[in-house]
Amino acid sequence: MELLTRTLAAISPVDETLLAQAQAKLDNKTKPLGSLGTLEEVARRFAAITGNLSPQVGKKVIFTFAGDHGIVEEGVSAFPKEVTPQMVLNFLRGGAGVNVLARHSGAEVRVVDVGVDYDFDPAPGLIIKKIAKGTRNFAKGSAMTREEAVAALEVGIELAAKAKAEGVTMVGTGEMGIGNTSPSSAIIAALSRCSVREVTHRGTGINDSALEHKIKVIEAGLELNRPDPNDPLDVLTKVGGLEIAGIAGLVLGAAANRLPVVVDGFISTAGALIACEMHPCVREYLFAAHTSVEIGHQMMLERIGATPLLDLKFRLGEGTGAALAMGLIDAGLKILNEMATFAEAGVSEG
Repeated sequence: MELLTRTLAAISPVDETLLAQAQAKLDNKTKPLGSLGTLEEVARRFAAITGNLSPQVGKKVIFTFAGDHGIVEEGVSAFPKEVTPQMVLNFLRGGAGVNVLARHSGAEVRVVDVGVDYDFDPAPGLIIKKIAKGTRNFAKGSAMTREEAVAALEVGIELAAKAKAEGVTMVGTGEMGIGNTSPSSAIIAALSRCSVREVTHRGTGINDSALEHKIKVIEAGLELNRPDPNDPLDVLTKVGGLEIAGIAGLVLGAAANRLPVVVDGFISTAGALIACEMHPCVREYLFAAHTSVEIGHQMMLERIGATPLLDLKFRLGEGTGAALAMGLIDAGLKILNEMATFAEAGVSEG
């Protein structure tokens, strides 16, 4: 808890002066004012976050957190929980969607076992930080103890600090955990007080009857646990997931270390939402990668106040959207650093 407390205390707003200075630099480029739209917004925010008006495209790392979920016992997923470790091994072999898209964007994928019900052998690219072998079934009681939730948060915080220390310039979030759309829906329902039906979708592709069952299971879990919407740690503990907690910690740690963080889809945004509820300034340090097909995702983004960079109808997770969004952010930085000014190009200003 001490690391979490210190991290929250270290988070401060992004400097408005730096935002203005970065925009002034962009306004002097050979283009009409604001004509590169979101690329300009991305570049100025990145510069202000890092405190560098000429931030370079550097080392990018996607942390894909993995954990299992006791709620799978209730039949809320189309896949069995054995798929979680199988997919982790696929990540480590470089064969998953996130691996392909990370290679395309020049990012490294690091897989974090924070709660998989499987004992992995040490392997390159795998970070073993197991807090428990999955959460408990939140339809029957709390998913975690408060101590477990804090420990998982602190895993993410530590990874962000280490990334900053090794010179990583941008981190992305990803996840793997069969059943994890159920805790994500429960989190946004608890925090927003929206109905479960308004924020719950098909996850791995379940049919209509399975979706109805999933909604009832989540409703029962919220009724049983009664998470306090004014205490995001209580919400995380009672209906969350270990990988969601790890992501929340990474986002908090990134904000404390002035490290830009690119948040993937629905499950990753559940983690980012918890982080933002714990400290409102966190939202200034994150980039929302894309809009997920999952219906609760838009509500999360609105609550955070984040505008997604992409809308590609994704619902895979893993960090796939974050990998692609990193490429767009790189493009914005190159505009800031490489595009000629009016004076350099000998072009008359309008």
